[in-house]
Amino acid sequence: MSFAESLKQLPKVSHLAALTLIDADGAEVATIENKPGQAGSLAVYNHLAQLYGAISPDAAKKGLELYAEHTDDARLNPGKHPNIDRLIGLMERGETLRVKQVFAV
Repeated sequence: MSFAESLKQLPKVSHLAALTLIDADGAEVATIENKPGQAGSLAVYNHLAQLYGAISPDAAKKGLELYAEHTDDARLNPGKHPNIDRLIGLMERGETLRVKQVFAV
């Protein structure tokens, strides 16, 4: 399934302004906003957080499957897809990020 097809299957995120990703020390390490260029990643990360409770290595593996063709591109071009790079890094390091939803008002 392509990334575009996967996105159609994921829960909608119109109620979210952003997701904040928090490391084991409680530091905010990234924010994914609900705006063009990030909305797809927001949907993927939100779905993973709903399924797994956090972005764990298992969640990251599932996320890489959802990103489909973009995962291969990210591996060939590090830095081009930072939200995919993050998932790859979590799997490699065995780390987990907590997710905080920022609701749209």
